[in-house]
Amino acid sequence: MSNTEASTETNTKANQQVEGEGSYSATHRYQKDLKQYQEQGDPERAAQRAKQAVEGEEGKQLQQAEDEAKRRGQQISQK
Repeated sequence: MSNTEASTETNTKANQQVEGEGSYSATHRYQKDLKQYQEQGDPERAAQRAKQAVEGEEGKQLQQAEDEAKRRGQQISQK
């Protein structure tokens, strides 16, 4: 292996471990978990549980969290 080939191989391995805003490991975990949920999960049950949360006691907290997120988003977009 030439020095150029070794250097390219090292750089490629280093780039595969880059983490940050475009986290490769987080994306990989998300895609793996999403695929597993799609194959084994029960979306109807999850939808029913979400509906119960929104319409039940937790609904007020969820609405407050949504409102706060919207406020922060507006503040960021105004900067």
